[in-house]
Amino acid sequence: MYPMSHFESNNVQLNGSGTEAMVFAHGFGCDQTMWRFVEPEFRRDFRTVLFDLTGCGKSDISKYEYEKYDSLRGHVQDLLELLDELQLTKVTFAGHSVSSMIGLLASIEAPDRFRRLIMAAPSPCYINQDDYTGGFKREDIESLLETLDLNYLSWSRDMAPVIMGNPERPQLGDELTSSFCNNDPAIASHFAGVTFHGDNRKDLALCRTPTLILQCTDDVIAPLAVGEYLHRHLSGSTLCVMSATGHCPNLSAPQETIACIRPWLEKS
Repeated sequence: MYPMSHFESNNVQLNGSGTEAMVFAHGFGCDQTMWRFVEPEFRRDFRTVLFDLTGCGKSDISKYEYEKYDSLRGHVQDLLELLDELQLTKVTFAGHSVSSMIGLLASIEAPDRFRRLIMAAPSPCYINQDDYTGGFKREDIESLLETLDLNYLSWSRDMAPVIMGNPERPQLGDELTSSFCNNDPAIASHFAGVTFHGDNRKDLALCRTPTLILQCTDDVIAPLAVGEYLHRHLSGSTLCVMSATGHCPNLSAPQETIACIRPWLEKS
């Protein structure tokens, strides 16, 4: 019987029968279902772990403390406590978007817990600064967050299809819109501020865990320059530039996502 703290409050789902564990974490405004087309492909070789970040999906939102989650460190603490509860070490961690940085920070704090990191559409910093291209001017981020605060549901309907990309498949944008709209607006607004104001560039040099970077084409949230920056500053990293477009390859291009991950796992 597992300790039930995070197992229950973060809606943990366990599958697979492998001797190693593979943990999947989702991005802003989403939940674990974003990995539903990718995770089953690894059940044969791994014991897979899916969960919802606190404040998202089917997690217990009463556990969301604004002070605790005023930085990504709150989610890092949750992740490490979850690994403790499940008695997992040397895991392969697959994080989408902001969860890539949660995994990065957790691997720095507890390197023995992590064997590999997989980052899907990651960014260490979303704001252009000096010679760094993050994809957004600071005033654009502030305007985005102000609009989100004023009317989260309207912002979700407008932004989710843009973030998803793939306009020829509107059902994908509709799914992301629905996912965004199912979140508590106050929590989502707070998490958005933490996400888009974050700057983890200095942390990259501290990471010693082998990392696969999955970089999408035409990603309005994390452009190619961001993936290339991560590759340059993460020692021993591998950059896979995908033909998939948009910010959610785990949903829009699961087979290509799997095809990028499998050979890397075999080599690492």
